[in-house]
Amino acid sequence: MRPVALVTGSSRGIGAACAEALGRAGYAVCLNCVERTDLAAALCEKLRGAGADAIWVQADVADPEAVRAMVRQTEKELGKVTLLVNNAGIAKQQLFQDIDRAAWERVFAVNLGGCYNTIQAVLPGMLHEHAGCIINMSSIWGRHGASCEVTYSSSKHAIIGLTRSLAAELAPSGIRVNAVAPGVIDTDMVQVLGRETLEMLAREIPLGRLGTPEEIARAVLYLAGAEYVTGQVLHVDGGFPVI
Repeated sequence: MRPVALVTGSSRGIGAACAEALGRAGYAVCLNCVERTDLAAALCEKLRGAGADAIWVQADVADPEAVRAMVRQTEKELGKVTLLVNNAGIAKQQLFQDIDRAAWERVFAVNLGGCYNTIQAVLPGMLHEHAGCIINMSSIWGRHGASCEVTYSSSKHAIIGLTRSLAAELAPSGIRVNAVAPGVIDTDMVQVLGRETLEMLAREIPLGRLGTPEEIARAVLYLAGAEYVTGQVLHVDGGFPVI
């Protein structure tokens, strides 16, 4: 059975870098987006031009039926999903007292609920094959916490708990579950922090710079092939100090 990867939130940034790296590594890849269909379609054509088998599907990972339909389409066109990369995520910078319930629930629905929906959808196939790999995207903020990032940090911390617990549950079935916790990565998501804040953060990072999406993709590739690694959270953060 050829390796098939489903990468959520892969029209740009970290997700796009992961999809491109996996395509180069021989995976058939399903790209996923919710809004930037133009970028997903362009990346899909780029991967095909490089010799990879790729499709793209528009689906909100917070919608369980949309996720099930995406997995059905992936299985029909590419084959059973052997690698799931749960990258889709959203953030909202707010003081805690200003967070309304709708915003809180939406962040959790995408960041944590998206993991639940996708894992539920691909797990029957992995259990049947007694093999599979799931990689969830957490964050250094899921480990450290961050001011004005309570919702995002809480959802990413929950992903660490999901990863470690599910790894223990699925290991006897031959399925590995790990997470990557990126530091401050140079993507559209962090640009909202502003140049001054990003420069300050870069000075705090021992390696002296922001990370790149490609560096996170290399960590995902490592975990995808690390057959004796499960239940781990790989921090890719330039040595960002623990607080």
